[in-house]
Order: sequence, then structure tokens, then C-alpha cells
Amino acid sequence: MQLLLNIDVPDLARAEAFYTAAFGLTPARSLGDGGLELLGAQAPLYLLQQPAGSEGAAGRARDYERHWTPLHLDVVVDDLDAALERALAAGATREGEVREAAWGRIVRIADPFGHGWCLLQFLGRGYDEIAT
Repeated sequence: MQLLLNIDVPDLARAEAFYTAAFGLTPARSLGDGGLELLGAQAPLYLLQQPAGSEGAAGRARDYERHWTPLHLDVVVDDLDAALERALAAGATREGEVREAAWGRIVRIADPFGHGWCLLQFLGRGYDEIAT
């Protein structure tokens, strides 16, 4: 199985600037005027330009204000503090304090398009610290 990540954005150039600066992804292929493939993660990320107000899932209008979804993406980093600084400088919004657990550290952020992300730094044996 191959996993592809697609993210709707209202402004492709602005999204490219954010994702390359915040997460160190690299532009690979343009997909016409409305899509861009980014590489550098374990799965390719595709930015898809979709105007605000256009029809999205279940006939609902796309809204790029901060929204909640039961699906979010974690970006595993070696240095949480440095990664958070890069993401904020690129335009992310911090949502809460850095939390620490037996497995590592985590902080929630939102990209400029309302999508939720977590920055995650494993410590020790990572999730094996709490696995049973």
C-alpha cells in the first residue's frame, strides 16, 4: 500500500512557502496550475489549490479558518524546540504548550490554512516506553 497526503489550500504559492520553510519539504513536480508535489517525508504530500467557498466533502463549502477534524498529521522531529521555531517563523500558529510524556514531547500547531498538525519528538524508546 502507498499512502499519499493531499492538503487543500487556497493559495498554492503561499502553501509551498509554508511547507518548505516549516517542515523542510522539497518541491518535486507541478501538477498543472493547481497542484504541487512535495517530497522529504515518508509519504509524498500534494498541495491542491481549492478556492475558499468551493464545494468540499459532503457538499460543504471549503473553509480555511481553523477547524477541527478527527484526522491530523504528526511530524516527527529530532529537536522539538527548533522545529517549533521554524514552523512559527513560517506562519504556523501554536496551540498550547509543549507537553512531555514518558515517550517524548509534543506540541500542537495549525498551518495558515486551518489544518491541525503536531510536532513530535520521541525520547528514550519512543512509544515503546508505554507499549504493553
